[in-house]
Amino acid sequence: MSNLKVVILAAGKGKRMKSKLPKVLHPVCGVPMVQYVVDAAREVSPEKPLVVVGYKGEEVTGALGEQAEYFWQTEQLGTGHAVKIVCSGLGAFHGDLLVLYGDTPLVTAATLRELVARHQQEGAAVTLLSTEVEDPGGYGRVLRDSDQRVIGIVEDGQASSEEKAIKEVNTGIYCFRFSDLSEVLPELRAENVQGEYYLTDVVAILQKRGRKIEAVKAADSREILGPNDRKALTETERLLRQRILMRWMEEGVTFIDPATTYVDPRVKLGADTTVYPGTLLYGETVVGENCRLGPYTQITGSRIGNNCRIFFSVLDAVEIGDDVNIGPYANLRPGTVVEAQAKVGDFVELKNSHIGKGSKVPHLSYIGDSQVGSGVNIGAGTITCNYDGKAKHPTVIKDGAFIGSNTSLVAPVTIGEHALVGAGSTITKDIPGRALGIARAQQVIKENWRKQEKEKD
Repeated sequence: MSNLKVVILAAGKGKRMKSKLPKVLHPVCGVPMVQYVVDAAREVSPEKPLVVVGYKGEEVTGALGEQAEYFWQTEQLGTGHAVKIVCSGLGAFHGDLLVLYGDTPLVTAATLRELVARHQQEGAAVTLLSTEVEDPGGYGRVLRDSDQRVIGIVEDGQASSEEKAIKEVNTGIYCFRFSDLSEVLPELRAENVQGEYYLTDVVAILQKRGRKIEAVKAADSREILGPNDRKALTETERLLRQRILMRWMEEGVTFIDPATTYVDPRVKLGADTTVYPGTLLYGETVVGENCRLGPYTQITGSRIGNNCRIFFSVLDAVEIGDDVNIGPYANLRPGTVVEAQAKVGDFVELKNSHIGKGSKVPHLSYIGDSQVGSGVNIGAGTITCNYDGKAKHPTVIKDGAFIGSNTSLVAPVTIGEHALVGAGSTITKDIPGRALGIARAQQVIKENWRKQEKEKD
């Protein structure tokens, strides 16, 4: 929407969180709650939002980076004071100012667009976002006349018994015509116990001057929830997780048990994928179509191809091709790439390694800093000895090689194409293509050994 600036108030400490972390940086579904508000703001206005920071503001600016412009409220003197700081830096701006809060992660861009559209269509001095709640205690009530026009807001402490029965409440989110807001801001007074300047008072001043006040009622009152303590934070996360899962179900994804499935908002899921209980999907994870994830699997910041099966496993910053089977109990660490049709089995750890097309690491192996070609079979108990105590070294296993069980490959070492390594070997030298490499001690057999031991006793 043109000629609109968005202000996000994010200067508070959040005392009831009992945390050293600024309130707006507490994560909800893996993302700082202020990020959701920034994302919504950027859907409403193409301009960078104006974020007011204060308590540990450097942490907030560090988290949001170049996504926003920043204004410092070094002394937290209320919402009116914060908006004053912003307005003083906007110069000759002519347009509308949408004021949001950094601790309301459930607010949607659709609701904000509706608010701004009504404001501009009606030519209002201020349009507030309201909603109806079952228990309005503590909220300011929205007052309307017989024609349902907004005539003001009365705070809970000043409301009469009749006004207290009103269930339509003020959310504190406003769209102001900047010229009207700038005109009345100097009249704000901190005449209250807290000694703070409240933005709500601006609405009262505008009403007294006969300026037009409008309200848009949010259909879902949960959008205005701003968690003030850990209990409320947990409830906010539950609601947002529900919203995320519902969106993906509408896109053709199945969740066997949504209550035990955790998907953060940056994740992308392909159609016909099924997610089983106990599965956690984090970060910039992208999952293809027709995959089966879980149960009890954690995937972070990874790319998963189509038709993959991953269960009882942990994947972190890895890339998986199509038709790959992983698990159970596999641990794939950053830098790992597994190409199409490969298999990574139980109790396998891969780290910074490339596993070629159709290769198999079926079980009980550690493969680190390695390049594994296509069609390779790695037997149980195989490890790459990639660390000499000072530095990491690479292992190269070329196409079609077969590594026998219980083998140690001491890097740096190369196993040639279609080479065979005998089980139980410790390989310290390169093996040429199509050669057999064996490196193990000669077997010794002592006849009647047990009998001799008993005679000594």
